[in-house]
Amino acid sequence: MDGHDFLERVRSDEATALSRLGSDKYLIATTGADLSTGPVLATVARSAAVARDTFDAWAADGPDPAAAAFADAADTERDHYDRITGAMPDDATVPDDVPVVDAVADAMGASEDAIERVAAGLVGRALVADQAHLQVVSFFVNEADDTRSDLARELRSDAQAQLESGVELLDTLCESDEDWDRTRRAAGRVVADAYDDYAAALETMGVDPKPVC
Repeated sequence: MDGHDFLERVRSDEATALSRLGSDKYLIATTGADLSTGPVLATVARSAAVARDTFDAWAADGPDPAAAAFADAADTERDHYDRITGAMPDDATVPDDVPVVDAVADAMGASEDAIERVAAGLVGRALVADQAHLQVVSFFVNEADDTRSDLARELRSDAQAQLESGVELLDTLCESDEDWDRTRRAAGRVVADAYDDYAAALETMGVDPKPVC
């Protein structure tokens, strides 16, 4: 197996979860159905903050081949947080917790070594963030807010770049089929746990997380 095969396997294994995380119900789940500019940006800021803190902690655990990648990811999320909070309305605040966001952080935290951390943080989280940012782009497009929709597009582009760097790094770190199996489980855990909390949040509000056919 190589990085390309690994990514395709994760996407295949978690296709249903990723598809539903990419639905227009995502923002309902993360904002508690408060679909306005402040809450939408606040949940994205929360995601950046918890990722920043996790990546900072992982970078400090070096030296290892992944430490520099984690430091770069932390800097990216730090920049995201600053830019997002700068774009928030004056009366908006960043929540202390968002179920889907904290599920991602918890799943990342369950990683046991550099290989699993790369898979969980730079691949699994990036797959979830890509879907989340797509919904933020759509929200601000519908609001005719070009400035904030452009910001969301840039956040999504950075998530895709993190995903690519994570896959490339795994190509250098993984030495056996067992390594690839662990990475697949670590990345899949992040996506699956994010979906489980997304679905639970919707069900609490009486919303069916399954798409209407």
